[in-house]
Amino acid sequence: MAGGRPRIFDSEAALGRALEVFWRQGYEGTGISDLTKAMGINNAPSLYNAFGNKEQLFRQVLDHYADGPARYIRDALGEPTARGAVEALLHGAADATTHPDHPRGCITVQGALACSPGAESARDELTARRAAGEAGLRERLRRASDRGELPAGTDPDVLARYFSTIYQGLAVQAAGGATREQLHEIVDVAMAVWPGPVAV
Repeated sequence: MAGGRPRIFDSEAALGRALEVFWRQGYEGTGISDLTKAMGINNAPSLYNAFGNKEQLFRQVLDHYADGPARYIRDALGEPTARGAVEALLHGAADATTHPDHPRGCITVQGALACSPGAESARDELTARRAAGEAGLRERLRRASDRGELPAGTDPDVLARYFSTIYQGLAVQAAGGATREQLHEIVDVAMAVWPGPVAV
């Protein structure tokens, strides 16, 4: 009897389904049984063999998120001007955090804000990723300052911290039910503080 072709396991698709679960339920609220069911994996040992433990899987999910729903961040920082980069970042966040195909908000902001001591590694991982995002924006604004894009006296570090705060706030607002249009209005108000020439 001829055997059928073995089913090929699509790890990228499985990571996408794990992302949805972690995104909706948070790190600590997600159990291994939730993950195996969503990912189409038979049991916990099969999950561990394919992706490692829950913490290791979570890191892979965050990488998948960065390359997928959050890809706009990388694209935004490649804009030719610093103002364009920040504007693209914030408007991109308004769209991404309210996208109908995904849970609302941002997994790196909401994934493990409050957790028990046993889940501190997940919280630390998300904290590090948020810090890395702010560092990338800070570096982009420092280069802009060096090239004369920002007026003399502008502190690019403070500016990066401000816009990072706005960025994370958009995710919180989206998770709380704010509409896409409302978030874009917030971005427009936030961009009004962009430093310009000092009036004389």
